[in-house]
Amino acid sequence: MSKEYYRKKIIDLRADLAKEKEEKKRDNARYADLIKRASTPSSKATYRKNKIDRAASHDRDIERIKRYIEDAKEALKRCK
Repeated sequence: MSKEYYRKKIIDLRADLAKEKEEKKRDNARYADLIKRASTPSSKATYRKNKIDRAASHDRDIERIKRYIEDAKEALKRCK
């Protein structure tokens, strides 16, 4: 594939990475608000668990995107 393809792919992946980080922030804030407003200890515990699970999911996605960026950079180097 061409150099331009990999350059565009890297730019797109960086945008995806920024978007995923923003989604993580938004989810953390939303769950923090839910935890703060929860009326029972069991619902607070459930929200806390969901917050941790969701943050871990975002972290996995962020790491996956970072790997894709590194792969694209390596492929770009091979094109030169």
